Amino acid sequence: MVSEFSRFSDAFLLEAERHAAWGAEQLEALTAFLPEGPWTADLPTCTYRQEGLELRVAVLGTYDTDERSWMWGWANPGLRGTEVVALTGAIERYGRSQGIAELTEEALDLSGFADPRHAAEMLAFAGMGVAEAPGYFSQQAGPGTQVYFLPDDPQVPRPALDAIALPRTLVTGAGLIGRSARHAVTGYFDHHGIPRREDGDRITAELPGGSAAEIDFDAEGRIGAVRLTAAP
Repeated sequence: MVSEFSRFSDAFLLEAERHAAWGAEQLEALTAFLPEGPWTADLPTCTYRQEGLELRVAVLGTYDTDERSWMWGWANPGLRGTEVVALTGAIERYGRSQGIAELTEEALDLSGFADPRHAAEMLAFAGMGVAEAPGYFSQQAGPGTQVYFLPDDPQVPRPALDAIALPRTLVTGAGLIGRSARHAVTGYFDHHGIPRREDGDRITAELPGGSAAEIDFDAEGRIGAVRLTAAP
């Protein structure tokens, strides 16, 4: 998977990896929550409507299917400085503090990627994680333009950590990007606010209710085992 995105910097891929397991879980919840049907968006009021549902949203970015390029919402000349991109401004500030160029460049040429649209999805995915938004979704906004939204509304469900599903969640999430399973695991627990400690090739997390999870990594850095221990 990493080779597909090798044009991205290591710093960006590691950041995206940090959100992989949590992001996949959150996107599944958002997909189940959003209805299907015609949509409208009123950007000055940050309002998105679809089949009776009304959500407050932010514009994460846009993908130009003709130019095969991505533009962050905070950099859009028509939206810069408005409320609808205020949330995405945090992505640019974080990118500067961490030295991640992909988060600070106003527009990125994706034409060199094998699948430019997939590369745009990776940017949206990482941006969602950095902004700590409960997912992202996109809509065709005109000929050649796909607009990506971040829901910024407490109506959107945020799944709690499911200890029974944890092994599958971590292994599946770590395989999405394949850059660093450790980043996927630590990022997952960080997003859920779960205390953890690292001891060599093992991460131990203190789960709600007093139980614990032990995640072991093999010599290649992959998840070797996930063990759950019940509260005493």
